[in-house]
Amino acid sequence: MRRNSVIIHIYTVLIFVFSSFCLHAQTDKAADGMRRGDILREKYRFDEAVEAYMDASDMIADTLLSPADSLLKMEISDRILMAENGLSMMDFVYVPAVAARHRFSIDDFFLYYPLPEGAWRDVPCQLDSVAHAFSKAVYIPEDTDVIYWSAVDKEGIRNIFMSEYQDTVWTVPSLLNEYITSDSDEIYPMLSPDGSKLYFSSAGLHGVGGYDIYVSEKDPSTGDWSMPVNMGFPYSSPADDFLFVNSEDGRYSLFASNRDCSKDSVYVYVLEYETMPVRRPVADPDEMARIARLFPQTTVSSAGNAEVKADVPENVDTRRYMDKVSEVRSLRDAIDKLGLEIEDARLQNDEEAVLDGEFALVALQDSLAEVSAALQQIEMEFLFSGVVIDPDKLMAEADKEIVAPTADYVFSKNGFGKPLSLKMLDPIPEFDYSFKILEEGQFAEDQTLPSGLVYQIQMFLTSSPVTVSKLKGLSPVFETRTSTGKYIYRVGVFRTYADVLSNLNSVKRAGFKSAFIVAFNDGKELTVSKARALEAEKKSRLYEVRIETGNDDLDPAVASGIRQQASGKDIARVENEDGTKRYVVGPFSDKSAAENLVTFIRAMGADSASCVEIPQK
Repeated sequence: MRRNSVIIHIYTVLIFVFSSFCLHAQTDKAADGMRRGDILREKYRFDEAVEAYMDASDMIADTLLSPADSLLKMEISDRILMAENGLSMMDFVYVPAVAARHRFSIDDFFLYYPLPEGAWRDVPCQLDSVAHAFSKAVYIPEDTDVIYWSAVDKEGIRNIFMSEYQDTVWTVPSLLNEYITSDSDEIYPMLSPDGSKLYFSSAGLHGVGGYDIYVSEKDPSTGDWSMPVNMGFPYSSPADDFLFVNSEDGRYSLFASNRDCSKDSVYVYVLEYETMPVRRPVADPDEMARIARLFPQTTVSSAGNAEVKADVPENVDTRRYMDKVSEVRSLRDAIDKLGLEIEDARLQNDEEAVLDGEFALVALQDSLAEVSAALQQIEMEFLFSGVVIDPDKLMAEADKEIVAPTADYVFSKNGFGKPLSLKMLDPIPEFDYSFKILEEGQFAEDQTLPSGLVYQIQMFLTSSPVTVSKLKGLSPVFETRTSTGKYIYRVGVFRTYADVLSNLNSVKRAGFKSAFIVAFNDGKELTVSKARALEAEKKSRLYEVRIETGNDDLDPAVASGIRQQASGKDIARVENEDGTKRYVVGPFSDKSAAENLVTFIRAMGADSASCVEIPQK
């Protein structure tokens, strides 16, 4: 009998191990499927990307999800939304006239924008203490009375802050509004020349991947900023796109992107400004990819016929040196691009393409080694001839002014401004109303109880007011004067009976042995038994948000907004009795939270949103 039990146990363990192995293998396949979807999305093949993502999602079992599987499933869901956004954006594509483009280092590309000299302040600085992968400086021109910048909040996420100059001091930094604050980073906020529009990039709003470029308009009557709009293709792309600026003379629009670039560089694109850009649908992914490359109408060479102002006079040797550096950069870009193509072929199980790609990759790497050796040889020649040269400085100086062959547009490099030293008001710390025991007690800053159901712990009743020393370190303490002139002291703001009960003994141990629980609803006192009954009644009520869409699907932008505002809530599609569709978000135990979401959804244009109580069975 014992032997049979051992055999059954071993058999059960083997089944568990085999099942775990199968689930792990499926997870790996799902991750590969997501990467395949990423490659398709980056090539603007959004419909195929959606299919790849959905296949990947289906590979992850809906039961017994590990934390890693749940996270992967959420990532795939986000990717599906990006691809669907891409499909929508291909219906409204602008084909601009490209005046110029040039590749610069990620560390200082912004210095080549047609902006005032000294307006960029290096990070870290007074306003931004943490350098970012793309956001390397803060833009603050001289003689401005309002500034916008990106900086990390207490959660480590980059948000857009603003401050105004009033009298002799800058106001306390403040966030703009909930529309321009996502659960991921926002970078490079830039005002239009007339101050009516704010351009910025976000990795958290509804986009197609990476950082997309958005524009928000100021309401002249309220001074508030509107719901940001993705500027669409070709400004945004599956790559990272940022720092959109319209030139002061009204002739050009500029932005930067790392599309078609190595990781340490970006292209700055110069487009002819168009007041009313005409947009058209583009169905062919290859055509969309060609448009997004934004080739200038006339090719801009790396030096063109520019005047190069360098510490070392330009001659045949220095020109040969810079040409070799350009070759190194080109080969590195080609190697990066070929690596992506090999990965794509590997995911598609195209062994022949993988083999061909790897052969080509070896050839490119050999060429890179050869060119790098030639570059080192030139540097040695400089050394033996007694010429002391800083390679980085020479290339930076050579890039200082780059002119298109038509001389229609000139990239000129500005310098950084002086370090910031702004006289700025300190934020007033918000009073913490959570129950705590400190070295010294605290009276509540605002003695008014919040609305709704609230429990407190009554400490004592006296005939005269007491000082902080009598609070025994408790906080926050509320003082109430009765109609007979007595003073009642209560501590804490608790929303549930369980919470207040768990802290009652702490108050008693602090020296208030006769302390007891009291309850209020909308500021009016009621018995604890009635409060608990009211609490139980409220707990049993659940709410959901409904969005009627007729025969249409939910707008991806609205879906993305809901995911940000109601994190963790389910979004389900339901078919009505008449065959139309509605989307349901929930459940919510807090009616006000559901109503706030309704307000947000309506602001995004979905007027059919409503808050509905879920009938109890």
